[in-house]
Amino acid sequence: MDRSRMSKDRRSKDYTDGVESFIVFALQHSSSKNSIKCPCFQCGNMIFHTSQKIREHLFFYGIDQSYHTWYWHGEAAPSGPPTNRAERHDKVHFNDVDSTIEMVQAAHDDCKNDPELFQTLLEDAQKPLYPGCRNFTKLFALVTLYNLKARYGWSDKSFSELLRILGDMFPLNNELPLSMYEAKKTLNTLGMESEKIHACPNDCILYRNELNDASSCPTCGTSRWKLDRTRTKKRKGVPAKVMWYFPPIPRFKRLFQSRKIAKDLIWHAQEKEFDGKMRHPSDSPSWKLVDHRWPDFASEPRNLRLAISADGINPHSSMSSRHSCWPVIMVIYNLPPWLCMKRKFMMLSLLISGPRQPGNDIDVYLAPLLDDLKMLWDEGVESYDAHRQELFTLRVVLLWTINDFPAYGNLSSCVVKGYFACPICGEDTYSHRLKHGKKNFYTGHRRFLPCNHPFRKQKKAFNGEQEFGSTSQPLSGEEILRKIDVICNSWGKNKITRGKLNVKTTNCWKKKSIFFDLEYWKYLHVRHNLDVMHIEKNVCESIIGTLLNIPGKTKDGLNSRLDLVEMGLRCELGPRFESNRTYLPPTCYTLSKVEKKVFCQTLSQLKVPEGYCSNMRNLVSMEDLKLYGLKSHDYHALMQQLLPVSLQSVLPKHVRHAICRLSFFFNALCSKVVDVAALDKLQNDVVVTLCLLEKYFPPSFFDIMFHLIVHLVREVRLCGPVYLRWMYPFERFMKFLKGYVRNRNRPEGCIAEC
Repeated sequence: MDRSRMSKDRRSKDYTDGVESFIVFALQHSSSKNSIKCPCFQCGNMIFHTSQKIREHLFFYGIDQSYHTWYWHGEAAPSGPPTNRAERHDKVHFNDVDSTIEMVQAAHDDCKNDPELFQTLLEDAQKPLYPGCRNFTKLFALVTLYNLKARYGWSDKSFSELLRILGDMFPLNNELPLSMYEAKKTLNTLGMESEKIHACPNDCILYRNELNDASSCPTCGTSRWKLDRTRTKKRKGVPAKVMWYFPPIPRFKRLFQSRKIAKDLIWHAQEKEFDGKMRHPSDSPSWKLVDHRWPDFASEPRNLRLAISADGINPHSSMSSRHSCWPVIMVIYNLPPWLCMKRKFMMLSLLISGPRQPGNDIDVYLAPLLDDLKMLWDEGVESYDAHRQELFTLRVVLLWTINDFPAYGNLSSCVVKGYFACPICGEDTYSHRLKHGKKNFYTGHRRFLPCNHPFRKQKKAFNGEQEFGSTSQPLSGEEILRKIDVICNSWGKNKITRGKLNVKTTNCWKKKSIFFDLEYWKYLHVRHNLDVMHIEKNVCESIIGTLLNIPGKTKDGLNSRLDLVEMGLRCELGPRFESNRTYLPPTCYTLSKVEKKVFCQTLSQLKVPEGYCSNMRNLVSMEDLKLYGLKSHDYHALMQQLLPVSLQSVLPKHVRHAICRLSFFFNALCSKVVDVAALDKLQNDVVVTLCLLEKYFPPSFFDIMFHLIVHLVREVRLCGPVYLRWMYPFERFMKFLKGYVRNRNRPEGCIAEC
């Protein structure tokens, strides 16, 4: 039987014929005519399904490509097992090395001071798990089981019990350890080193370098050690706060000790397509700036280009907990775009313990990482390339950071709220304070239009004035550095101490960022990326909340209407105070109860592929005519695809048209292939879209998230596709880290030890 059709494109006729042939063959050789084992990638011949369900799975998931002989469906097996289990494990679980022997060789540098330990490790990698075992060695079995433990969050106690039971199941004289303690003694040699660095509870200092032996903080005087329950006696040896640091240098060197990964790390220089479109950061001006300005760095394609992301997570399942720990995650852009953001290649570099977030004092905790990055830029480290089988000097450059907007302010040192909340516009941010709403709004997008655009002359439709202003160019890194050089940094959250310090500040910056200690940082086009994920989510949430008039989410209300009257705009929409109530006249974006019902019903009845988004039926309340519990990805699907469909029969045409234009903008912006020639048109379109929204929605609608939209095309032009620079993969990685937490009192320790 021709099996080649099962490896064709799942949309092709050949694949369809192959699926039908397989099902006919399997039913002919099955003892049960109702159900057979499903060979899809998800089920892996472990679950029985009906033929119709298997047909759906084969089209949705595809067949397991390692299933060459249809052993489970009646075909005679050749000598040996039906599939190569080691090959299958490598395909499904993505081992970090090509073989266990290679893994041990990669750990050779860590064992230089103990040759006997390395020899023992090498023997474990070659020793069969039990006499006659062909598929597993002692080390490979242990690594496989430990990967399962880490993936599914097993406790140490349950893992020890599993090892004991498996030891009894296997033949006599098997080599499997009997407890987690024994397993760790073997695996610790393969693991990466980590450092526990004590920190001041007020985030003033780290106890390292010259402060390594200090017993109290020289800034605020707080003890380094925890106090007992009476809060009077110090528990020496128990630090009040700890940061875990995972040095990146050993991990960078370990990557190049795998032949396959070492080859992938030079993909950008050898196998990349050059067709004038951006598919990867290596196609972007930011990447080419490094090549042009530092040709000695660019001459070695193995030099790494990185990005880091920092965000706070609540490590507990309970939302009532306010505990916030901050992982700092690093990604490598040398890899192909389909590997850049995979969890396998995301590196946890720092883990800042809670319960309070570091805020602007995060620079204190970034110091060890920045020291390593400076050393990797200035000097580099000698590494072995297993692909080319040679030694070379590895250097590293940090291209940018990726954060949500509050963390953007913490890392970049710029203000992210108030009159100068836009980090791109800076002091030219167009912002005014609403008297009744008591918040700032950010409009004035007509400044981004061409000088002869008709919107510039319209008064009544906008703020009552013509627009003659223009936008200024964003400040370069060198200009920013000159402005913030006058700032005297002061770390810590001790208010008494900080109040005595004479700290100079500026309108737009609150500190001098530690990233400017990097020699090249001031020359980069974009140093900190705006996160499209959170911007899109917040914008969509505002639109939905305003259209459905959801309390707490709507941007329209009594204060919004009073502000319109105060500003002399659209006075016909002002509130009318009657004897027993206040009447708000309907606006062009107001949905009637019937329209709300149509909108919600359309969403609840939408049928989308599995995994596309959450089940909308569970998120729509037809009783309250509201949406509840949407996640960021639900807003992503809603904004780009579902919102234009749901609004087809509601709202006036001009309002619906403006919202749909915004949806189409986000859809085009998030494309995986960026057509540089189309970016100018995309920028012009989004400016017009924002101006249209200004005509229809009240000023309170335009928070800073709406204004940041106007700068997103610029970052795509300079940095490349959005999907390699947003927070989705980092949020998923942080959720994965939360799964390690088993001890509520030591959540960071649980994450660091796994």
